[in-house]
Amino acid sequence: MSQHFDLIAIGGGSGGLAVAEKAAQLGRRVALVETGRLGGTCVNAGCVPKKVMWYAAHLAEAVAEAPDFGVQLQAGGLDWQTLVAGRNGYVADINRYWDGYVEEQGITRIRGQARFLDAQTVAVDDQHYRADHIVIATGGWPIVPPLPGAQHGITSDGFFALENRPERVALVGAGYIGVELAGVLRAFGSEVTVVAMEDRLLWTFDPLISATLTENMGAQGIQIRLGFEVAGLESDEQGIGLLARDGERLSGFDQVIWAVGRAPNTRELDLAAAGVAVEPNGVIPTDAFQNTNVPGVYAVGDVTGREPLTPVAIAAGRRLAERLFNDRPDLKLDYENVPTVVFAHPPVGKVGLTEPEARERYGDTLTVYETSFTPMRYALNAKGPKTSMKLVCAGPQERVVGIHLIGDGADEMLQGFAVAVKMGATKADLDATVAIHPTSAEELVTLKVPVRRPGVTS
Repeated sequence: MSQHFDLIAIGGGSGGLAVAEKAAQLGRRVALVETGRLGGTCVNAGCVPKKVMWYAAHLAEAVAEAPDFGVQLQAGGLDWQTLVAGRNGYVADINRYWDGYVEEQGITRIRGQARFLDAQTVAVDDQHYRADHIVIATGGWPIVPPLPGAQHGITSDGFFALENRPERVALVGAGYIGVELAGVLRAFGSEVTVVAMEDRLLWTFDPLISATLTENMGAQGIQIRLGFEVAGLESDEQGIGLLARDGERLSGFDQVIWAVGRAPNTRELDLAAAGVAVEPNGVIPTDAFQNTNVPGVYAVGDVTGREPLTPVAIAAGRRLAERLFNDRPDLKLDYENVPTVVFAHPPVGKVGLTEPEARERYGDTLTVYETSFTPMRYALNAKGPKTSMKLVCAGPQERVVGIHLIGDGADEMLQGFAVAVKMGATKADLDATVAIHPTSAEELVTLKVPVRRPGVTS
């Protein structure tokens, strides 16, 4: 015998919880399958514990900078165990919240690994469960490249399991995770080296952001080795060493952290049994409505290979449930102009197109405005990081198609400006907005002179 539901969500992370919650609120019988703690990567080994560490790192930086403002403090170092215990307790509180909330919503929680038997049936252990609609929301897992000695490194999951702060660390990868963990560890006093095969940090971001980030991280004492293609790791009495394909070697690290991306967590689902198409890298292709190639089977979040961000998975899941169960057949998530932030030191944010992307789409009809400065926060501290901002505007109306920020407060200020971009704001709209002074954010509504690129007319 098998139990029947209106919807089964496979995965208890952001996307799975969102679609299950909304479907239950719409009166449907819902099951949620999850192997571990509810909340997914974001809650347990991603956004939430990372942000706690980021706040702690900023406090450490503030203590070091306070004497420049006449505030006398005596730094006592970092109590790693106290920080980790507090962080883990905070995460556990969120786990308990979701445990209770799922029960309150009447969602049937099934613990274990789901695998498809057919397009409407999944098995968990020896039990079978059927549903008219099945949503795959299993997220991703950190990649460890198949290189000799790779086991000597840890992933971001391993970072959150560290019992002590490592003294000398190499981060392999210059994307979100590598940049974020590098900043945290450096603020805590570790010697940090970022190694990447790409030619710039955060290579998917605007070049202005990459350049300013490189400058800021260098000023913080982080070593940056770009164009370094790791061929393997070695461990000896001096520590862990990184070998490059060209023969170069970096050695003496206490920890090496793999930060080379995440892969969709689809390997254990037996998608072939349901006929669900999957790409070689594990991504499940979906259309604009989150449909897979099999009717009644859907995918949301990181497994789709689109915008691997917690709020995106939540928004897609909620819209999917509304479409299926609330007579809103045209409802879907708009993946254009999704804002995102990297919690570097200071943070990075973007919404819309980079300047190179916009030039490819709009040609030379672009007008670009940018600025770089040391914010007032560091008026009495000569070592403060730089802030940079860029507006990318298209057409004669100068519609804002991209905003790029790096600097203190960039994470918070971007949310409001993202609304403006989503609404189709123009440069004139920003100019007509009265500035809030003195702030860094006011620069975005007071930029006057466009940037002139050699050989480019606009």
